[in-house]
Amino acid sequence: MIHPTIIRKQKGLVGLLISLTLITVIISLGLGYSSVGFDRIIPVLLQQGTFKEEFVLFSVRLPRIIITLLAGMALALSGAILQGITRNDLADPGIIGINSGSGAAIAIFFLYFPIDVGTFVYLIPIVAFIGAFLTAIVIYLVSYRKKEGMQPIRLILTGVGFSMALSGLMVVLISSAEREKVDFIQNWLSGNIWGTDWPFILAILPWLLVLIPFALFKSDRLNILNMSDSVSIGVGMKVERERKVLLLVAVALAAAAVSVTGGIAFIGLMAPHLAKALIGPRHQLYIPIAILLGGWLLLVADTIGRNVVEPDGIPAGIVAALIGAPYFIYLLLKK
Repeated sequence: MIHPTIIRKQKGLVGLLISLTLITVIISLGLGYSSVGFDRIIPVLLQQGTFKEEFVLFSVRLPRIIITLLAGMALALSGAILQGITRNDLADPGIIGINSGSGAAIAIFFLYFPIDVGTFVYLIPIVAFIGAFLTAIVIYLVSYRKKEGMQPIRLILTGVGFSMALSGLMVVLISSAEREKVDFIQNWLSGNIWGTDWPFILAILPWLLVLIPFALFKSDRLNILNMSDSVSIGVGMKVERERKVLLLVAVALAAAAVSVTGGIAFIGLMAPHLAKALIGPRHQLYIPIAILLGGWLLLVADTIGRNVVEPDGIPAGIVAALIGAPYFIYLLLKK
């Protein structure tokens, strides 16, 4: 049983993060190459602005902000699940190769398959999931031992190796591609949020609406998996089956996110860590906070990146890496 004080603390943190996210959304709406005054944001949202103001907010800024928030939430939850099933604080979909698997599949699809504009938006998450799923299967098989089961440390190391190999594969693929397609894949590799239209929201939202409640439902199982295998088996859990199901959920979340944001790492590493530091290690407590933190962190990274260098800015993936890489090194030294 969770103490009521901790539950009140969690609700307070959730309220604080929602408020912080709304403030960041307002700041992000007002900043950019075509600025909209902060005093004009509310009237424009109420459709009382000029054509230019409404175009900037509704066609450019707002869909990008929503996509960024959804992707950050998905990456944070994916990282929380991976850290739970591997019992390794360094697990992250970008670090262990899942993002690179999605990227390789997207690159192959984009370069060598005929693309229909009407269905491209909705096919991209599916293609990313197939690439991430196949990568996860290979990583899992390499890290699995018949008598010992899945080895968490081996899974992390194998994933890092596959991430580097698949990134190299993408570089090879684009070396002889057309200029326009090369630009797209390079933007993806750098984590430049490219899915900035309303249809991309419809493409990613169903994945989150299904997988976030499912992950929260499985939070008790994650608590048990975070202990030793002997304890998990002792309470009657089918450890390997639960790991496979939750790994599939983590892969699907990461694939849905990176299909519209590109290769963004470290969000799935930092958000769960910060959430656990704020509320403790129980998954049912920290996962909602990690989800909100992930969306907020990626939105902050994208807002900074968009406004540091105009008009193109710096990709959100690079800004997230500048924040996350030192934290990753700190964890390596600490562990």
